Amino acid sequence: MPVAAAIRVILRHNLEALLAHQEVARHGTDIEGVHQMRVALRRMRSALSLFRALLDREQTRAWREQMRQLAGQLGRARDLDVFIDEGLADTAGKLPLPGETALRELALARREQVYASEVRPLLESEAYRHFCTEFPRWIEQGLDLPEPKLAQPILARARKLLDKQERRVLDAGSAVNRQDASAMHQLRIECKKLRYAAEFFRPLFTDMAEFIRCMKGIQDLLGVMNDLALTQSLLDDLLGNTPQDRDLQRFAGALIGWRSYHFQGLLDDFDNRWEALVAARRPWWD
Repeated sequence: MPVAAAIRVILRHNLEALLAHQEVARHGTDIEGVHQMRVALRRMRSALSLFRALLDREQTRAWREQMRQLAGQLGRARDLDVFIDEGLADTAGKLPLPGETALRELALARREQVYASEVRPLLESEAYRHFCTEFPRWIEQGLDLPEPKLAQPILARARKLLDKQERRVLDAGSAVNRQDASAMHQLRIECKKLRYAAEFFRPLFTDMAEFIRCMKGIQDLLGVMNDLALTQSLLDDLLGNTPQDRDLQRFAGALIGWRSYHFQGLLDDFDNRWEALVAARRPWWD
């Protein structure tokens, strides 16, 4: 398969995933709607970034910015979904303090407000309609460039791209200060890009599933770190108008403590997860 055809396959696949989940996101009854829409947008942005040296820079930059804005407008809904369905669910009935039910009701009310004021208006917006109309057209026509490398077989290009992104992960993670939130966040971003690239090219190489499994080990840890930071900011937002409600404030503090303790337990296993990733077989080297 030529490089251009491979790019089209990757973009079409993720665009179909985006469109397939938009009605689920609109109704808000299943958190996978917003989640899968955001994943599809991130994957398409990552694909355009991965192949940016071969594509029209201005056009791809514009599409990536549109995708960034669309995903960003779904961000608060996703953060609340995760907070309710994972953060609060994880501690349900485990903290011997009042305030759990009140906090959950407060979060559910805010979630409904955000779906009504941000998610549904986005899906009805001119910007989203424009993207859904014009981006598929660009997929079919925008890759017809006089770039010889786009006509080359994808296999060699995939190996080079995977090698390049793997080096970025190793540079970001080797000797990383685990107490440096910014450095750990950058490692999380680079790992996500490598994970996406590995999934894009999975059909080309045998045993890629094992490498992706090793990627998941470190990503799970970094994801909990990110969720903890989001929990703190969400609680600040949710409780900003309830400073006198001591039960809510105390329960929120205990929730942060619980999740922080859980994260520290995972962080103690960072070296093992990192070493497993470093030692993992690279299927594209064969």
